[in-house]
Amino acid sequence: MAKNSIIVIDYGSGNLRSAAKAFEKVVSDEGLDINIAISGDPKDIKSASRIVLPGQGAFADCMSGLKAIPGMVDALEDAVVRKGRPFLGICVGMQLMATRGLEHGVHAGLDWIPGEVVPLQPDDKNLKIPHMGWNEIMPTQAHNDNAHPLLRSIDSSTHYYFVHSFMFQCQNKHHILGQADYGGLFPAIVGRDNMAGVQFHPEKSQEAGLKLIKNFLQWKP
Repeated sequence: MAKNSIIVIDYGSGNLRSAAKAFEKVVSDEGLDINIAISGDPKDIKSASRIVLPGQGAFADCMSGLKAIPGMVDALEDAVVRKGRPFLGICVGMQLMATRGLEHGVHAGLDWIPGEVVPLQPDDKNLKIPHMGWNEIMPTQAHNDNAHPLLRSIDSSTHYYFVHSFMFQCQNKHHILGQADYGGLFPAIVGRDNMAGVQFHPEKSQEAGLKLIKNFLQWKP
């Protein structure tokens, strides 16, 4: 891998090309010397300077997909937890950072951010599940005065595109960086140290999503 390389992890979850294309556009627009690659090779994960984990579908299926690649979870642990490489989880990729997921049984996650993935249950029963559409992100109160680098220069009225039926219920509120409202607040951005996750799809969120990707590329945790 190149010195400045971003790996979009291929583990059978789909939606990889769309995510990679969004990163490629930002790199091109900003004139950055960064190589974007899609890979399911643990060796590439270990040598990457930044790591992106997309995800769509069920929590258990995505976690099984990671585990099915020999050495993949160990490579992630080494690069992200031990070496502190910047990490971005997208949608189910963000949910896999939890301790466990409760979709179709109880399934262990990566346990990087304490919490569990539970069904989204809007107070308004007329709201449909899955939650599908555009919502604004509200930085959490604890981060209003010192916004997380992912939210730098992003207006609170900016909208992002969501498609999900479950949400990340963090054990510690300070790990919630931003929330969205769909018949009640739910975590839209979570993070700790060099790790961050977004429940929405930046690659489908037009200019707002590209701005967040740019912030991720500039983030130096």
